[in-house]
Amino acid sequence: MHDGVELEKRGVATAVICTEPFESSGRAMSKIGGIPDYPFVLISHPLGSLDRETLRSRAVQAAPEVLQILSARG
Repeated sequence: MHDGVELEKRGVATAVICTEPFESSGRAMSKIGGIPDYPFVLISHPLGSLDRETLRSRAVQAAPEVLQILSARG
């Protein structure tokens, strides 16, 4: 979240993807970083233990929201 917020402040459109357990810390980081309404994509946890096919499926599901965020910010 920190990197996404910092890049946005420098004019680089970003889309951060975060898993559900980190939603509240993501919101707190965006507020601390000065962009309290910073949008991010929230996906199911976990990621690290997923096989390649399942991880790809999660990415495909998140892609429309990522594109929406980037289009609105870019």
